[in-house]
Amino acid sequence: MIKISHVLTGALVAAAVMLADWAIAAPLSSATRTLSRADQMAPLEEQTEQGYETPAQFKRQVVAYNGGEAPGTVIIDTGSTFLYLVQPGGRAIRYGIGVGRDGFRWAGVQQITKKAEWPDWTPPAEMIARQPYLPRFMAGGPTNPLGARAMYLGNTIYRIHGTNAPSTIGQRVSSGCIRLTNEDVIDLASRVNVGTKVIVINSADHRAEAPLLTAPVSLRLR
Repeated sequence: MIKISHVLTGALVAAAVMLADWAIAAPLSSATRTLSRADQMAPLEEQTEQGYETPAQFKRQVVAYNGGEAPGTVIIDTGSTFLYLVQPGGRAIRYGIGVGRDGFRWAGVQQITKKAEWPDWTPPAEMIARQPYLPRFMAGGPTNPLGARAMYLGNTIYRIHGTNAPSTIGQRVSSGCIRLTNEDVIDLASRVNVGTKVIVINSADHRAEAPLLTAPVSLRLR
């Protein structure tokens, strides 16, 4: 049985990281609306969840792909809350994800510039100046809300990372980072390398159960 103190610790750390994320996040696309009230938003409290069953549509699975991107490319559709890893032979591995809230979703092309196992968290100086009570450093581990793996995107503040709150998969809860279950982020990290191309599509009107057709990258998935 998990000790209550461990659960509370995980919740407090998660709250701190969510607050940190909101405090420093800024959209990459000019089409994305910037929220001036970001520092005033209350953090979403999360605690490590035990025994949660991910809905079937968000479980990792192989789907058909007939787009033009090369195998090994990561395609993230924030509107449908799916991440696709293109495979040879007209296939892609599809993962359920959690994405940014309204005003924090973004679109663009990046590369994975760094990978980390059980990543540490170091709040930037500007965030510490605003919120001096935050820890200066949080070691990676089971209670760290960045989860089991992190893949850093370009020189941005955004990451593809794990989560201790799998119920947030399929939800719009972050301020720009892409989250997967710890099991899925470990699988994804094992399949991609530094330098992997990452395409992020902000198809706000796209429904998850429908085929995806997005002109900018000539992409079709189902």
